[in-house]
Amino acid sequence: MKEVTVQELKSMMDQNEQFQLIDVRESFEYEVSNLNGLNIPLAGILIESEKVSKDIPVIIQCRSGKRSAQAVMLLEQQGFENLSNLKGGILAWKEEIDPDIDVY
Repeated sequence: MKEVTVQELKSMMDQNEQFQLIDVRESFEYEVSNLNGLNIPLAGILIESEKVSKDIPVIIQCRSGKRSAQAVMLLEQQGFENLSNLKGGILAWKEEIDPDIDVY
């Protein structure tokens, strides 16, 4: 499974690279804090897989990287080949990029 660090994600954002960010946390978690990704909770990732791009890089994130890793595995079984897991999730983002972001 490919992984992207929060520093790599921040660089991609800063350089306006084309990619899709998907947040697989529950909507109540997304409302507390998010990185402006598309919110598709893990339980619905296969049902809503048509919302996941196939032609640009896709980075999947959650709180710590565990649920997003599950989402990557599930989607790869459906034939997706352009996915990366955000290593450490939003907790790593808070620790390394933005200490002011709210996490729970």
